[in-house]
Amino acid sequence: MTEWWLHPSILFIAGAFLIPFLKGKVQKAYLLLIPVVAFAMVVSITPGTYGVYKFLGYDLIFGKIDKLSLIFAYIFTIMSFIGMIYAIHVEDDGQHVAAWLYIGSSLGVIFAGDYFSLFVFWEIMAFASVYLVFARKRKESYNAGYRYILIHVFSGVCLLAGILLHYSDTGSFLFGPIHHDASLGFYMILIGFLINAGMPPLHTWLPDAYPEATITGSVFMSAFTTKVAVYVLLRAYSGTEILIIFGTIMAIYGVSFATLQNDFRKLLSYHIISQLGYMVVGIGLGTDLAMNGAAAHAINNILYKGILFMGAGAVIQMTGKHKLSDLGGLHKTMPVTLILYMIGGFSISAFPLFAGYISKSMILGAANHHHMPILVLLLLMVSAGTFVSTTLKIPYFMFFGKDKKIEAKEPPVNMLIAMGIAAILCIAIGSFPGLFYSVLPFPIEFEAYTGDHITSTLGILMFTALGFWVMLKKLTPHHVISLDTDWFLRKGTMVFMWVARKPIGVYELFITDVSNTGILPAIFKLSRVGLWIDRNVVDWIVNSVAAFILNLSAFVRRVQTGLVQHYAVGMAVGIVIIILIYSLIGG
Repeated sequence: MTEWWLHPSILFIAGAFLIPFLKGKVQKAYLLLIPVVAFAMVVSITPGTYGVYKFLGYDLIFGKIDKLSLIFAYIFTIMSFIGMIYAIHVEDDGQHVAAWLYIGSSLGVIFAGDYFSLFVFWEIMAFASVYLVFARKRKESYNAGYRYILIHVFSGVCLLAGILLHYSDTGSFLFGPIHHDASLGFYMILIGFLINAGMPPLHTWLPDAYPEATITGSVFMSAFTTKVAVYVLLRAYSGTEILIIFGTIMAIYGVSFATLQNDFRKLLSYHIISQLGYMVVGIGLGTDLAMNGAAAHAINNILYKGILFMGAGAVIQMTGKHKLSDLGGLHKTMPVTLILYMIGGFSISAFPLFAGYISKSMILGAANHHHMPILVLLLLMVSAGTFVSTTLKIPYFMFFGKDKKIEAKEPPVNMLIAMGIAAILCIAIGSFPGLFYSVLPFPIEFEAYTGDHITSTLGILMFTALGFWVMLKKLTPHHVISLDTDWFLRKGTMVFMWVARKPIGVYELFITDVSNTGILPAIFKLSRVGLWIDRNVVDWIVNSVAAFILNLSAFVRRVQTGLVQHYAVGMAVGIVIIILIYSLIGG
């Protein structure tokens, strides 16, 4: 075992169980203090290997620390602090406990150096996060949460199967780069990771569950599960070229479905899938620049997507509405929320001087270095689509548009503070990228602010804005039902349940009746005869052994001291008990 260290996840996982026992200001202070302490711990960690324990002959490594794991730990602990500020007014201990278990298990995954500990934390993530959906206590939330956990259990099963197959191939449980050898274990682990990354067609858990989560729960959910998936893909599958295709599909698929949505949290959820596509493309490209871009985009996505979900949650809390068609004119009553939301919108759209511009530029630059003009063109089109729906459509119809005379006001100040912190970080990263580059996992020399790139980016965005105004009437949101691949899952589940209840259920009832009326009575009669024989044999064995031990102990008593006498009697009693247990189990 290496030197002792305190895993940052312990602060959240163990600390979560203290939350219900604290009340009032003490609880609020505790909820804010622990994330600060966790961040300080992460900043003070020196790269290396910690927390290695032997288990059944294998090494469990709870602390594999390098620049890749550290940058994710930085943003996870920062977001835990921002998220707790946003949720500090919520008087629901269950949500706070679930959020902390979720955060702690996410940290557990990114520090895991072996597949066993990774899998354990992976499963805790799923079951902790689903509570944030159930906690909304609506029928739609219960149904969405149930579908969410089913998909994530399937992800866990694929991951576990892949781990075992990988071990049979390599003889190792160590978590690290997996060489592409076309093995089944390689693909099973990849499927498990990609499901959590929102890869179509098994992506619908994300736009299904996130809009149905609690207002604060959706903020945490937007930050952790999918970014943990990006981390493990970076760690294990960098340079896997098929991910370029998968990532492009995700980017296009997500932005396409986002344009159809009226529920603004569902719209933002589809954009998570689209933005993850950029990251998966970067992982597939596999160069230092591309992987830095993927990691940087994951970090930035946590911040700007957090702002967008916090802004959306603030509107829901103050108006009770979650559809764009029901909103309008809120710029008069919620101007601060509008400004902060727009910073998130400019960031996700890769507007210069905002965070998303830095990371998207790195991924596009890596694709250019690979001489992939079609890929670059497709990603630029996706970026334009993101600008339309996230930065133009939502703010226009939510805050401007037709004034619906909705009575509203700014949300609680803690929610605005949380949005403000994330907004400041987005501007700081976008305006001063040098410090950000220094903490990225791989050394690079990259300049995002070149004249060509700035002018081309602004040209695309401005032309997109012009198109939005021209097509404004056709983009007016209305009540629609968009069918996604979950239609097949829902209908398939209905068919499965019919088969289980009808043909299989009838067959099971028939077998049960035959067993109860014919087979079991016959077996019972035979077993009574066998039981009599078995008991007599056991009694004879026990009596014989006991007699031998008693005679032996009598001999020992005659020739040895009292100390040996007690020792012999103790041994005799122990042996008799062991024989009795063995005989009964064997019988």
